[in-house]
Amino acid sequence: MGTFSIWHWLIVLVVVLLLFGRGKIPELMGDMAKGIKSFKKGMSDDDEETKTVEHRADETVSAPKEKAGKTS
Repeated sequence: MGTFSIWHWLIVLVVVLLLFGRGKIPELMGDMAKGIKSFKKGMSDDDEETKTVEHRADETVSAPKEKAGKTS
């Protein structure tokens, strides 16, 4: 089992074109690009939010209150 030859890649290309059609592939790539841009924007927004959070020295964090459960 060696590497794929040019004929293997041509057959794969023909199968992909038959399955998706010529117009569908650019649409899929455009959607993927939008998703990547959105992901990068979300990551940069998270970085900005974490950098701008400031805490005061006298600020305390209280533990969450436990729900009063029924005892048997």
